[in-house]
Amino acid sequence: MLESGLIPLIFMVAVAIVALSIFFSFVPVMLWISALASGVRIGIITLVAMRLRRVIPSRIVNPLIKARKAGLELDTNQLESHYLAGGNVDRVVDALVAAQRADIPLGFERAAAIDLAGRDVLEAVQMSVNPKVIETPVVAAMAKDGIEVKAKAKVTVRANIDRLVGGAGEETIIARVGEGIVTTIGSSDSHKDVLENPDRISQTVLNKGLDAGTAFEILSIDIADVDVGKNIGAQLQTDQAEADKRIAQAKAEERRAMAVAQEQEMKARVVEMKAKVVEAEAQVPLALAEALRSGKMGVMDYYNLQNISADTQMRQAFGATGDKQKSDLPDQDHE
Repeated sequence: MLESGLIPLIFMVAVAIVALSIFFSFVPVMLWISALASGVRIGIITLVAMRLRRVIPSRIVNPLIKARKAGLELDTNQLESHYLAGGNVDRVVDALVAAQRADIPLGFERAAAIDLAGRDVLEAVQMSVNPKVIETPVVAAMAKDGIEVKAKAKVTVRANIDRLVGGAGEETIIARVGEGIVTTIGSSDSHKDVLENPDRISQTVLNKGLDAGTAFEILSIDIADVDVGKNIGAQLQTDQAEADKRIAQAKAEERRAMAVAQEQEMKARVVEMKAKVVEAEAQVPLALAEALRSGKMGVMDYYNLQNISADTQMRQAFGATGDKQKSDLPDQDHE
């Protein structure tokens, strides 16, 4: 009888334990007690409703406790709506607390908008208190005298809370500062002017208002390093001279090729003329034979023509021999 009475009791105790476990896992009683102990008035039904809306109660209650302890007037609806929108409630509350301590005017709606925009609102508040130093890469530019100058700058910026939403980031600051350095060096008459007065670069760049449209406020621009690079002007002149030389060589080669072509053409014409002369000379015997047959030329005329031709050949031979003898005689002036 005793054992039969213990079995239902054990079963009821087990059911009660399981029911309490389910109840306490679904209803955050301990979190509700912590909130009441911290002075945050929140109902247990509100916490259960958060569970039903798939909101983790601790993600809302713990930041709310932190905000109330810091003296911020926030309610669960604001935090819960920001959580459901995909924001980081804890980071927003930390940013509001830091802004209050630093006496920076920042409301919850503004901080939530900055957080939802993808920016770290806590880091922005911290940067407003402690400015950040952005170091630019080495920027190379050429002065008017053709000497390359390399400069590196350090930009001290402070976050601008009002322009965090929609404002440009650090990449824009670095690009604008680099552009200003190139412009300033390029407008200098000599690289010595840049080396003597490096602060001229920072002053010129700072006066351009490079922080317009960005999420930062530029406090100062300091030139960290200035070095002299290559003599680009002389290198360009050397390259130009080399190019001019190649162009002149190409033109000379073109003229030589044209001269060779003209010479070959003249030789071809001479060969053609000689061929025509040979062809004409080959027609002479035929013409003489035809003249003899037709009676237009007598035999004596033919012999006279042969005598004239032989006399002409003899005179040409004598002339060639005389020229050769003159060329073989020693130079009397030389002796």
